[in-house]
Amino acid sequence: MKVVENLKRIHQQINEACQKVDRNSDEVTLIAVTKYVSIERAQEALDAGINNLGENRDDSLLKKWEVIKDRPAWHYIGTLQTRKVKNIIGKVDYIHSLDRLSLAEEINKRASDKIKCLVQVNVSGEESKHGLSIEEVIPFIKSLSNFEHIVVDGLMTMAPLTDNEQILRDCFRKLRELRDQVQSIQLEFAPCSNLSMGMSNDFVIAIEEGATMIRIGTALVGEDG
Repeated sequence: MKVVENLKRIHQQINEACQKVDRNSDEVTLIAVTKYVSIERAQEALDAGINNLGENRDDSLLKKWEVIKDRPAWHYIGTLQTRKVKNIIGKVDYIHSLDRLSLAEEINKRASDKIKCLVQVNVSGEESKHGLSIEEVIPFIKSLSNFEHIVVDGLMTMAPLTDNEQILRDCFRKLRELRDQVQSIQLEFAPCSNLSMGMSNDFVIAIEEGATMIRIGTALVGEDG
């Protein structure tokens, strides 16, 4: 596994996708999802030039954070149990999976500084996926107005696992349109500038549809260290 070679290929794909839709590649943040790999493989990603690491379990994040905490921005991208908030607060820069009021309350209570959160949206409506429905998102965000430590920095979704390009585009486009609706309300605590969407199998399409954060695991760092 040569992370450097994988990164070079992915950067090329990012650049090509951005050129296709007249975007600047600097608008896209690449998050290396290291949940299935060792600390050494995560370190290899950092050494290759990655500045953002994503984890979806508190125990895995904490093990890596203890060793390499000073270098990357940390993204918590998995479902977050309310009782686990205390374990990661103060260690992560972004939480990509805010999807309920009880979780927002716990984050706000535990945080001592503002924490950037992305609201998770179940655009596809699949029962197996977490997140709010499209219709629930704006009322939910408005309900966070008095939470002084929460900044709604964007929206996140997971697209269906399919090779059907149109289904993927529809999913990503709907999230972008929803993000634009949130921005139009002009809530000070919800700039909602980021779209976290796209993974190893669909990130090119996600970029073409407006992704500002892509979460790449297998294609970048593999599945084991």
